[in-house]
Amino acid sequence: MQFYGYFRSSAAYRCRIAFNLKGVRPDFVPIHLRKGAQREASFLQLNPHGLVPALDDGQHVLTQSLAIIEWLEETRPDPPLLPRSPADRAHVRALALSIACDIHPLQNLRVLSYLRAKLGQDQAGVDAWCRNWIETGLGAYDATLAQAGTSGAFSFGATPTLADICLMPQLFSADRFGADTRGLALIERIRASCDAHPAFAAAHPARQPDAET
Repeated sequence: MQFYGYFRSSAAYRCRIAFNLKGVRPDFVPIHLRKGAQREASFLQLNPHGLVPALDDGQHVLTQSLAIIEWLEETRPDPPLLPRSPADRAHVRALALSIACDIHPLQNLRVLSYLRAKLGQDQAGVDAWCRNWIETGLGAYDATLAQAGTSGAFSFGATPTLADICLMPQLFSADRFGADTRGLALIERIRASCDAHPAFAAAHPARQPDAET
């Protein structure tokens, strides 16, 4: 099994956490996004979208982080990443999608490159753009947790779920762009729980073989 990713990609980071939680150890193939490796013909043959992550299990090539994680959940159900009841599963999926669909795409490398190259934004402008959408989105995430009343050490109860798998990479990006999360008490509690969990710690970008020093 080969996993194609980049150390700082939020989407690849999600998959690394899920692999660690499930005890799966794919062979890692680095795709250097800032050097344009995702646009090379060999990678586009694998994933025509030119995005990471991609997972080749020897029979299929899977793309999109949440699809890969759902595949892991279905093929390796223990430990579960989703609760048992349909309503609770929908709640956890909604939390995950609020990050994967609403926050993360607005800070994607290709979006930020467009802001610089086509709209003339300097780094300060790009960082302000990212902070706005990250703070808005994470504020809504924290409010949703408070409204639901089902969070514990993690976003849903006492064990990690798909929601936390999406939340931690987003918090890494929040720190990179200087977003303020100090008033988000539930998120900060969850961050502390994830930081102390070996599966999350091992997935951190700084601990990856392709991490830039």
